[in-house]
Amino acid sequence: MQSVGQSWLVLELTGSAFLLGLIGTLQFGPVLLLSFVGGALSDRVPKRRVILLTQTALMVQAVILAVLAWTGHVRYWHVAVLALVYGVANALDMPARQSYVADLVGRDDLMNAVALNSAVFNSARVVGPAVAGLIISRWGAAVAFGLNALSFVAVLIALLAIRNQGGVRAAKGAGLMSELGEAVRYAITTPAVAFVLSALMSMSLLVINFTVIVPLLARDALGEGAHGFGLLMAALGAGAVAGALLAASLALPRPPLALVVGPAIVLSVATIALGLAPSFRVAVPILVVIGFCQILFMTSCNTTLQVAAPDRLRGRVMGLYALGFAGITPFGSFLVGSVAAVFGIRVACVAGGGAGIAAVLALAGLWRWRTAANPA
Repeated sequence: MQSVGQSWLVLELTGSAFLLGLIGTLQFGPVLLLSFVGGALSDRVPKRRVILLTQTALMVQAVILAVLAWTGHVRYWHVAVLALVYGVANALDMPARQSYVADLVGRDDLMNAVALNSAVFNSARVVGPAVAGLIISRWGAAVAFGLNALSFVAVLIALLAIRNQGGVRAAKGAGLMSELGEAVRYAITTPAVAFVLSALMSMSLLVINFTVIVPLLARDALGEGAHGFGLLMAALGAGAVAGALLAASLALPRPPLALVVGPAIVLSVATIALGLAPSFRVAVPILVVIGFCQILFMTSCNTTLQVAAPDRLRGRVMGLYALGFAGITPFGSFLVGSVAAVFGIRVACVAGGGAGIAAVLALAGLWRWRTAANPA
């Protein structure tokens, strides 16, 4: 609901595809700069403590945005500053929260836990956007922001009820730069990790930018209002839940790389199809496919990295995951917003999907060549 409200509020305030893309850049930019540091922090400090602090900061951000929107004093620069605050908190939260899953369930159940975590998250994405569209069209974005702020009370109570603190695994006496360098060397020299991170970065830059794509498609290409936009986002979430449940049901200790490559290609093809969709009715099932493949791709990437990483490096490796996903998103948001502003959102979808296919096929070819040359 927060995402839907923020995107729609920016369009109401500015009507600019470029400024909407800029909000995405501000929201995810700190992840590019700080997620790796956040990963190192989660290896040094109990993860539960980090998550409690970051979730509190996110609640305060939501409260301020709700008050500004409710009083009618909200301006674009307010949304921009609060998006930046969100980005800083999220940069520290993501590595700790992702690596905390392994502390809670262990390696054997990791893929199931990651997938079920995605199912819980995306179940909210089924209901939230549709409800947000109805609320925004009747009462305005402030109510959506206020409900988001209220939801953090339950989040904080749940965290306080968990007794597992999340292990501290960094080597004693090691400097921060030394710890970061160790993780980078591991990622570069481990073929599966290097491949997954490269694919993740490529898809995040070129394809996975739907918080910018969907509102522009709804307004500019399909002529929909806030309600239609919310339903499109709900279709995306419904597909994501189905993908998460499938990933959980597979019960694989470590997913094959085909579960990274296949969903990435289908996701790119579906993004092209979305750009060519002639109507709302055609766009809805395409977004279901997109949500399904996106979560299957992200879950496979997440699980591969968590299972491959040694315990002492997991927080930092998940910092690289956050960097590859959310840290690249600012560039993707800026790119799709800029292309859409000049050529239209349909062209942006087709170009991004086509580039995504090319990138994944090139990386897959490089992977096959590398494994053939070094079979050991």
